[in-house]
Amino acid sequence: MPKLIPTRLIGAALLGLLLLPGLLACGGGTPTPSAAGSDALEGTIRVSGAWALYPMMVKWAEEFQKVHPHVRVEVSAGGAGKGAADALAGLVEIGMISRSIKQEEIDQGGVFVPVVKDAVFPAVSTANPALQALLERGLPRSAFVALWMEGRAMTWGELTGTAAADPVNVYTRSDSCGAADTWAKYLGGAQEDLQGIAVYGDPGLAEAVNQDPLGIGYNNLNYAYDSKTGLPVAGLAVIPIDVNENGRVDPAEKLDTKAQALEAVLAGVYPSPPARDLYLLTKDRFQGLALEFVRWILTDGQQYVDETGYILLQEDQVQEALENLGD
Repeated sequence: MPKLIPTRLIGAALLGLLLLPGLLACGGGTPTPSAAGSDALEGTIRVSGAWALYPMMVKWAEEFQKVHPHVRVEVSAGGAGKGAADALAGLVEIGMISRSIKQEEIDQGGVFVPVVKDAVFPAVSTANPALQALLERGLPRSAFVALWMEGRAMTWGELTGTAAADPVNVYTRSDSCGAADTWAKYLGGAQEDLQGIAVYGDPGLAEAVNQDPLGIGYNNLNYAYDSKTGLPVAGLAVIPIDVNENGRVDPAEKLDTKAQALEAVLAGVYPSPPARDLYLLTKDRFQGLALEFVRWILTDGQQYVDETGYILLQEDQVQEALENLGD
C-alpha cells in the first residue's frame, strides 16, 4: 500500500491566514521546552490547502493551541492542489488534501494520513424556478452527467419535467480541488472534464450559485450547510440525488438538514463517490511539531469532528494512520 503517513458563507476573507496567538519559532522543527515546563511544545506549524478541510483545521488549531499555548498554528486555504504543492516544496509543514493523493505526489516524497471524512452536494439558489420539483423529485446521476460531463444545454423544465423554460447555468471550480475531483469521479471523469462557468474556491462557487436563480453547482458539506443552524446556507438549497431513479425523493434521500445529509452518507444511502476521506500530507515524513499535531488530531482531536460537522473515520482507519505515522 502507498505510504499513508464544513447566515451566509465565509467569503473571500478565508483566503487569508488564520493566525492563532503564540510565540514565533521555526516551523515543523524539533519541539523545544519552554518556561511552562520541560514537556511543553513551542514553535510554529504552517498549514495550507483544501477548502474542504479548512473549517475543521481551524477548530483543531484552536483546540491544540489551548493545550499548547506556546505553539502557533498558521492555516490558509487555497485548494488541495496548493496544499500539496506547498507541502512538497517545504513552504508548509502540512498540506490539506481533499482528494485522492496522486502518484506523482507520492513519487515526490509525499506521505499522508486520512483525518476525517467529507462529502460533496449539488446545490441551487432558493430562487430557482423549479425548486419545488427539485426538492420533491431530486435529480438522477444521469442529469448531472448531461450537465457537467456532456455540456448539454438544457432548460429547468427539461431537467425537472415542469414548464420552466429558463436555461440551466452550470458552475464548476476553477482551482484544482478535492470537491471538483470527487464530483467528477462520481460522474465518470476527472476535474478537467467538468464543464460550466469556472469559479474559484468553495465560498466563491456557493456564492455564485446563491446569486444566480438559474444556476447549479456543488459544494463540500460545510459550505453547503450552515454550521450554526444545521440548514443549507441562506439562499442555497441542497438538491437530493434520486439514487434509485424512481422519480421521487424517498425519506432516506432527503437532504433538508445537515443532520440528514450526515445520516444519508453514514448509512450509505447517499452515493459513496461524493463522500471521501480528507488527508494531511507532508514531504518525506511528519516530524517535530507537525508530528505532534497530527498525532493529536488522530486521537484527542477526533472529539471535535461531530460538532464541527464532519464525518468520523472508522476506528481501524485511525489506528492504521497512527501506526503509519511512526515516531
